[in-house]
Amino acid sequence: MGIKVFNPTTPGLRGKTGFTFEELTTDKPYKKLVRKLTKSGGRNNEGHITSRFRGGGHKRKYRIIDFKRNKLDVAGVIETVEYDPNRTTRISLVKYVDGERRYILTPLGVKVGDPIVSTSGEAEISPGNALLLKNIPIGTIIHNIEYISGKGAQIARTAGASATLMAKEGKYALVKMPSSEVRKISVECRATIGQLGNVEHGNIKIGKAGKTRWLGRRGHVRGTVMNPVDHPHGGGEGKTKGGRHPVSPWGQPTKGYKTRRNKRTDKFIVKRRK
Repeated sequence: MGIKVFNPTTPGLRGKTGFTFEELTTDKPYKKLVRKLTKSGGRNNEGHITSRFRGGGHKRKYRIIDFKRNKLDVAGVIETVEYDPNRTTRISLVKYVDGERRYILTPLGVKVGDPIVSTSGEAEISPGNALLLKNIPIGTIIHNIEYISGKGAQIARTAGASATLMAKEGKYALVKMPSSEVRKISVECRATIGQLGNVEHGNIKIGKAGKTRWLGRRGHVRGTVMNPVDHPHGGGEGKTKGGRHPVSPWGQPTKGYKTRRNKRTDKFIVKRRK
């Protein structure tokens, strides 16, 4: 996969970069694994905006991803590599020997025709295979990690993401997260071998405001340019500073203020990310 640079034939194309999409093998999703996706515009069931600066965007369909990888000890093969508008990484359609098909997140280096398996026992340590943490060697790069056994993967699911299995202590494994935090996770949780693909995602330059609108994001407005009724930083004559430490529109300190208040899971954090 590569990044292409556009000729600046318009102001919006100057500095813009995009994907070549050369790794994709089809442009149509597998119909049985596609569902409709409705937009909320950042509004809750009462119509009130609870997530600001959302709305619009291109119409999407949701692809059902197998985050649980619970089709155990059935051999499969990568059939396609596809684009998913709902996530930053690519997805792959896996065809199993019994005829069933499922979508998984595409690991780096996996291509069409590669064999793949999910198991509760031993298996080859190759990208795309899903094993329990207790059966994965220490030092292995992993992604798509469960936090609660059987619930499905919640950790390291974005483009280029990976974690490292650092050690095993009794019923817990020590996993170094993408944020550099080291955390205890049950050895009965499942993880997938390898790093996720599309690692160049972070190097893409949007180029123009219109593209963020296509993605469903509206313009973000600074608090200092608002009126006092709209934001604590608002008001004043001319271009003024906020007059206080940076806060959210509701007065919550920001830019470094720690908001974590979950003492119940503190015992699972071995080393903080900061």
